[in-house]
Amino acid sequence: MLVTTKELLCVANAENKAIGAFNITGLETLQAVLQAAESRKEPVILQFAQVHEEEHIMSLDIIGPIMVMMADQATIPVAVHLDHGVDLHILKKALDLGFTSVMFDGSCLPYGENIAYTRMAVSMAKEYGASVEAEIGQMAGLTLNDQKITENRKVDRSMFTDPLIAQDFVEKTGVDCLACAFGTVHGLYTTKPCLDYDLVKELDATIGVPIVMHGGSGVSEEDYDIVIENGVRKVNYYTYMAKSGGEAARAYTADCDIVYFHDVSNAAIQAMRSNVEEALRIFAHCKEG
Repeated sequence: MLVTTKELLCVANAENKAIGAFNITGLETLQAVLQAAESRKEPVILQFAQVHEEEHIMSLDIIGPIMVMMADQATIPVAVHLDHGVDLHILKKALDLGFTSVMFDGSCLPYGENIAYTRMAVSMAKEYGASVEAEIGQMAGLTLNDQKITENRKVDRSMFTDPLIAQDFVEKTGVDCLACAFGTVHGLYTTKPCLDYDLVKELDATIGVPIVMHGGSGVSEEDYDIVIENGVRKVNYYTYMAKSGGEAARAYTADCDIVYFHDVSNAAIQAMRSNVEEALRIFAHCKEG
């Protein structure tokens, strides 16, 4: 069932949980995520990140229509979202393909330009009935900047989201949710994550829209529990899902004299499905009995 991210975040607010948002780089990740979500009967967000097109991992033109089709056929609510779009052209392309949600990431731009471009993104998305996410503050780790170059930023508290600036941004743009920087990292963590729980709580009390947590991979279950309790309603998750698939593929090939791609692919899908199922359990605030 195809829905908007805004609809899913309303459910998350009502149920005091977060919705998992998983980046799709091919049919393997798409199958793993949907199988996991349907198994757990949890709503989910399928994402395509512009960086995956810029780095020639996958084309939006190829995978986008398949994501929309499979979301529509799913037995659980599914939103299809463009992640970290840094120009309006790719947002429009995603919306034309049937995406129900887009993110304009102007966090590298001067504040006034971020507001201006985000307002254009909101106006465009309204014509399609789609939701809009934006970002204030800057995420550490691997991030596509406004020049379409991938940077590797270090964690710096000066880049964390300021609640009053975020409130002003939301009021001036009309976005449906906001990605906030509070200590998470895109990609693999090289040190133990140190999240600012109090900042999350202050943002939740101030900005008036759901908080999005980027860099969700590699965070402890305790960290998830606290930030979700404090107001996070969408968690972006990719790196450790992809890592689990890669590790499964490597383990499978180590034991085989003859290796067929379909067998490697299936091993990766099953590993990623298990990883996503566990992530969805945590995001739903569920404890195993």
